[in-house]
This record gives sequence, C-alpha cells and structure tokens, in this order.
Amino acid sequence: MKVTVVGAGNVGATCADVIAQKDIVHEVVLLDIKEGIAEGKSLDVWQTSPINHYDTRMTGSTNDYSKTAGSDVVVITSGLPRKPGMSRDDLIATNAGIVKAVTENVIKHSPNAIIIVVSNPLDVMTYCAFLTAKVDSSRVFGMAGILDTARYRAFLAEALNVSPKDIQAVLMGGHGDTMVPLPRYTTVSGIPVTELISREKLDAIVDRTKKGGGELVNLMGTSAWYAPGAAAAQMVEAVVKDQKRIFPCCAWLQGQYGLKDIYLGVPVKLGRKGIEEIIELKLNQEEKALLSSSAKAVKEVMEVLDNMNVQTVVK
Repeated sequence: MKVTVVGAGNVGATCADVIAQKDIVHEVVLLDIKEGIAEGKSLDVWQTSPINHYDTRMTGSTNDYSKTAGSDVVVITSGLPRKPGMSRDDLIATNAGIVKAVTENVIKHSPNAIIIVVSNPLDVMTYCAFLTAKVDSSRVFGMAGILDTARYRAFLAEALNVSPKDIQAVLMGGHGDTMVPLPRYTTVSGIPVTELISREKLDAIVDRTKKGGGELVNLMGTSAWYAPGAAAAQMVEAVVKDQKRIFPCCAWLQGQYGLKDIYLGVPVKLGRKGIEEIIELKLNQEEKALLSSSAKAVKEVMEVLDNMNVQTVVK
C-alpha cells in the first residue's frame, strides 16, 4: 500500500516519519513545493530504517504529483500559519487556494484515495477539500479530535498520576476554543473520571485542552508538530489496517446530532473505506447546547468560504 503526505513542514514530516516507523505500508511519498525539502527529509527518515527496523520506502517530491499516483491514503498538511496583521478571512482565502490545488492534484493521480485533512482552519479546510474532491464524504475527513483528545488525556494522566494508556475519552465539536470535551464519557480503565478527580480540577483540564494549541504557540513561537503528526498517522493506520477504530474526527454531518451540511468533530468508526459509521451519542441538554454553540461558530467560518466560492479561489 501507498500513502502520500502533502506538505513537508514539521507536521507533515513528523506524520511521514511515524507512518514509516509503523511499517504498515510499502511506500510513503512526502511532497512539498519547496525545492529539495521533501527529498531531503525523506532521505533523512529513510536513513533511520536500519536503526528503527522498518522496510517502508520513502520518496520525496518537489511538486511532482505523478510520484503520488495510486496512493491509498493522502494526508494534506499544506497551508500557511496565520501571520501578524492577517485577518481570519485572509487566512481562509490563502489556505483554501492551497488546499483546493492540492486536492485537485491528489484526485487526478489517486482518484480512489482516502483524504485526511490537517491544514488549518481545520474544519473549513476539510470542507474545502470535500467540495473540490467531489467524492463521497466518507472519504474526506479531518484530523482534530484525536489530537485534542490526546492533549486532554495527557493532562488527565498528569493530574491523576496514572498511565495515559488507561485513559479513554470523547471530544466533539470544532477544532479550537469551542471544542466540547465530554467528561461524562471519560474513563480510566473503565472508571468514570468524575469519581477520581474533583469537578474544579476537571474543569481546569478541560479549559487547558481547549487552549492546548495556543499554549504551545506561546511557548515555542510556532504551532505544535509531534502530537499532530502522530495523530494523523494514527488515522492512517486505522484506514490502512481496516481497524474499525472509534475516533473523534471532523466529519460531514447530514442530520446527525440535529446538524446538517457541516463538517464537525464527532465520534466515528474508521476503517478501510474511511468513515464507515458516524456514532450518535445520547447527549444531555448541557452537552447539546455546547455542541450547538460550537457548530454555530464552525458554520460561520464555513460561510466565509462559501461566499468566496471555492470553485473560483485562485490556485
């Protein structure tokens, strides 16, 4: 099997490295528009194969999509970070142009590929890829919930002084401050987390999770890459190995949770066909209100893209 990662920046390169080390596909193609970057990072990753004992072949490409042909899964990490003085609309217009061009090339060379979007703003960029790809929505979805849930679980593991392996959690909504962690569906080896930690401490962890990306930007002056790259790689593994994993992903809703025509984070079953099922949890009134508020915020950003007309966004 073959996987392509478009964008050889920190997130893309990390994702490609993690996939290679999992040894689950024959080839990983890393593609970027900057001359030599993808080739260099691919060569560097390949040179770890004798050390880390894997057979995955690495191929680097400077904007030559013919090398991506026949990919089973494509991860899109391309896009620019928001710069000082840049409005939200400017960022959307810029990255939508990039994601649109990438998606067109991906579909041209790998018409049957599963597309996983990591580019920001995540929810609206997944929507952009879906509009461009013109394929079933089960094959186009975004990575956000896995990363956000990982942060939530990591913070809980610290607070409880337990292994993060034993913590299971569900998180819904948009990728950002309006995300909806669900303590009611959070357990430690099957024990409800609410029995192990005070409401005050749990609320503080939920708040920290919502601002998790910003915390890292403040510390490093740039966005995170280890956890986002690993999160996207975990999604690739679930698809490639047809694992039927239950993950929170940015999915196209058509009536689920009372929401329609929106990409939003919800629990799904992920397998070889992409999103094989959207799971509807029985939310209480408070949770429904939070999800509705998050959906409203995401819809507003999606409407910005609609008003730009993605079909005419400049490449």
